[in-house]
Amino acid sequence: MNVTTPLFLADAMPVTPLRTDETIAVIGLGYVGLPVAVGFAKHFANVIGFDINQKRISELAGGFDNTLELGASDIQESRLEFTAAPDDLANASFFIVTVPTPIDKGNRPDLSPLRAACASIAPHLRKGAIVVFESTVYPGVTEDICGPILAEKSGLRCGIDFKLGYSPERINPGDTEHRLETIAKVVAAQDALSLQRVADVYGSVVHAGIHRAPTIRVAETAKVIENTQRDVNIALMNELAMICERLDIRTNDVLEAASTKWNFLPFTPGLVGGHCIGVDPYYLTAKAEEVGYHSKVILSGRRINDGMGEFIAAKAIKMLAARNVPLSKAKVAVLGLTFKENVPDLRNSKTFDILQSLSEFGVRPMVHDPLANPAEIPDGAFEWTDLKDMPKLDLLILAVPHAAYLANNAQVILRNLRGDGALIDIRSALEGEKIDKGLKVWSL
Repeated sequence: MNVTTPLFLADAMPVTPLRTDETIAVIGLGYVGLPVAVGFAKHFANVIGFDINQKRISELAGGFDNTLELGASDIQESRLEFTAAPDDLANASFFIVTVPTPIDKGNRPDLSPLRAACASIAPHLRKGAIVVFESTVYPGVTEDICGPILAEKSGLRCGIDFKLGYSPERINPGDTEHRLETIAKVVAAQDALSLQRVADVYGSVVHAGIHRAPTIRVAETAKVIENTQRDVNIALMNELAMICERLDIRTNDVLEAASTKWNFLPFTPGLVGGHCIGVDPYYLTAKAEEVGYHSKVILSGRRINDGMGEFIAAKAIKMLAARNVPLSKAKVAVLGLTFKENVPDLRNSKTFDILQSLSEFGVRPMVHDPLANPAEIPDGAFEWTDLKDMPKLDLLILAVPHAAYLANNAQVILRNLRGDGALIDIRSALEGEKIDKGLKVWSL
């Protein structure tokens, strides 16, 4: 058995006995899978964490999580077993699939990681097993695509020999308050007995409550609409910001005034990237098109949000031109490359849209991020530069307000600006900070 078991510390023993009625295997140990696996390992005696990335497995076995979601003690005290060998899944009775579900270059759902996960699980399925999917999908994927793959490659009958379930993930990277245990969990399954089993297993870990959806398709749809709703609301705020820019009105002032009404929703403009909000709407609209409906509101919101990088870059060029700074010689820095603050995840980050648009104007920006791995930054028309090595800047763009940038009243970043320079604070993160009055400051 090719499983690495971290050292368990006796003084971390939970008060309640660990359950032994299920052997749980979590497939995919990224931002979603790792917290899920560790959470279950606190309550179940037999939990396997599987990932095809051997480097990831080795790091986790040593107590290091490169997503920074969990510390070494969280991992090492969990009893969780790590493996990259599919054969180690043979004893599992309860599979939880948490692999990514991205989109391709045409914004179409890419189910290849999900299909590969099913192919890895199938040879090790046994009668009585249940496979629960947490990955974001469009309605019908679990039963129409995953079930048949599992049945074909296992030789077992779906719905008879093994059962399917769905429980949409609600992990929020970088959020220390809303965790697996404290977020209400939606569960669904093929039949009443399987639903009770899924609810019972998740209920052992999740303290915030279990919601039983009537069908798997309902649960799948609930997942995509959660993030689609956020995407559309942010798009409205981004469109407001573009209108306010033309009217020479500060968007933040407008939102502050409007929020005094009791039912005004607290959304703000900004870049929408990552692997959830900027992706999930395309799963819903793809399925809608399949059944003959072409989305109007959802795709309109997607176009607005996908265009914000270009809009911000255009504003940056105008601010440089207003100061007669030659674009080819402009000293410009963009701070923050990850898709959101305080996480190292670069997937689908819209900061790169800003960089691409600036380069098309002949500007070669310097970039920095305190959390991102420079080795993961694609080569292009920008250069990685330490804050201490930056020259005096004509323009600074605070794209992602990591806590490290905001420490000490943000002076660590503002000192890099020329006295007559320009600052683009996309999210108004420096609101109330001491900023030189000679600076031209703009926010969405």
